[in-house]
Amino acid sequence: MYIIIKSKADYDFYIKADKFALGKNYKKPRLIGDDIWKFQRLLRKVEYYNNCKKSQISKLYLKYILFRYYMMSVHLGFSIPINVFGPGLSIAHRGTIVVNKNAKVGENCRIHACTNIGSNRSGDSAPQIGNNVYIGPGAKIFGDIIIADNIAIGANSVVNKSFYEKDISIAGVPAKKINTKGTCDIVVTATQFIKNEMMEL
Repeated sequence: MYIIIKSKADYDFYIKADKFALGKNYKKPRLIGDDIWKFQRLLRKVEYYNNCKKSQISKLYLKYILFRYYMMSVHLGFSIPINVFGPGLSIAHRGTIVVNKNAKVGENCRIHACTNIGSNRSGDSAPQIGNNVYIGPGAKIFGDIIIADNIAIGANSVVNKSFYEKDISIAGVPAKKINTKGTCDIVVTATQFIKNEMMEL
């Protein structure tokens, strides 16, 4: 299920889920070597201020962090609009990632470099991608399509049609189902871990 940040509690949850998905077991990003974690934290801060803060001071601060977000996006090679990825996002490496603003991606997405999630020809419809989806290096996903939960998309695949069956792997040009392994061993279900952790507190 796709959600966006609508409160401070949502923001805190996204931050924790992303941190876990990235495999970070220390409190804050290091000065050197944690650029992607810093980028994802800034993404969530921009989403929080854009969606939840309406005062004039907050709007000015939003402009400042949007500028920082843009500069970091250029530095890392990412073109990722806000309010596209659910919690538990894990960007594997720096490198070209281009995502259409109308795309929606669920929880616990693992996405690699040189990928593109694009629109249809008119530009108003883009992929709707479920939870726990793995997007391999070089994958191109485009059009008015739906990708179900727990699907692994192989490297350099071209996905231009919907896949409604869960727990499968797809690959090829154009992509087709290749097995029923899915993402059980390659995607960290960070959101469930964080939810369980919060219930224990």
